[in-house]
Amino acid sequence: MFVKKNFVIDLRNPLSWRNSMLFPLQSAASRKDIIIGGIWLLVPVVGWLLNMGHRVRVVHRLQQGVTPWPAWDNPKELLEHGCYTFLGMIWYGWPGVSLFIFGVFTKSPPLYMLGFFLWSIAVVAIPGYMSHYCKEYDTKEIFNPFLALSRVRQGGIKYWKAWAIVFPSMFISFLGLLFLGIGFLFTSVWFWQVAAFGFATVFTQHFDLDSNNGEA
Repeated sequence: MFVKKNFVIDLRNPLSWRNSMLFPLQSAASRKDIIIGGIWLLVPVVGWLLNMGHRVRVVHRLQQGVTPWPAWDNPKELLEHGCYTFLGMIWYGWPGVSLFIFGVFTKSPPLYMLGFFLWSIAVVAIPGYMSHYCKEYDTKEIFNPFLALSRVRQGGIKYWKAWAIVFPSMFISFLGLLFLGIGFLFTSVWFWQVAAFGFATVFTQHFDLDSNNGEA
């Protein structure tokens, strides 16, 4: 059971550079979750999937109006969420990636350029299902790329504003490499949470995904 509270930065705050950068750092519990996430990345594949599931749970709890941190309990559930959302990424991306590889293998620029284009569309579409999956953990929300692209279109300029924040924060995260390389484990977790906050803010506000929230 999680106690309702007023968040310093939540999904109803304006989407801004400041809010996005500070969202994962706003409390002792959120900072501790970043540390735990960075340590989990030392476990190949599984650690990445668990971090994916952690972001899903954090957004879900924010949409339900309850405190999102700590969110590392029940790793089995986190792994399940991470696997489902990663399968969605594979489903969206395999046509473009396959065509790109085939184009490179056959030395056909039109094919690998088309493959890159399709892959780019997949990357754009993926945030269109993530926030909706977080709402009710409904896997049917994941595997419909046309619906996801429709949501992206409806997100409008705010969706692209989120990308404008995500790209610089990705480069900022590489500063973690300056700390013996190990720091990147933690700055990359920070970056993923910045991205999750940005896109979840856009879609939660536009589609009222936090309406009728309750305890989770």
